[in-house]
Amino acid sequence: GFTKSIAKELGSRGIRCNAIAPGFIETDMTGELSEEVIKGYTDNIPLKRLGSGVDIANTCAFLGSDMGRYISGQTISVCGGLNT
Repeated sequence: GFTKSIAKELGSRGIRCNAIAPGFIETDMTGELSEEVIKGYTDNIPLKRLGSGVDIANTCAFLGSDMGRYISGQTISVCGGLNT
């Protein structure tokens, strides 16, 4: 898709392109859900918890750092294992 196309087009210029696909992330909006609904989601997530904004931010920081310098054209799923 788009991420891979951008990575191919701009890679020769040293530009990397990746996408992050968040799973169920705990937010103010999810705070409105009942414990029963939250449990229904977390029961299906292998790590048995919702993600946080920090989980997404850490993934962004990794991809933007030198530690992720050879990663390009990828969609990184940050979902606690739900999509495995």
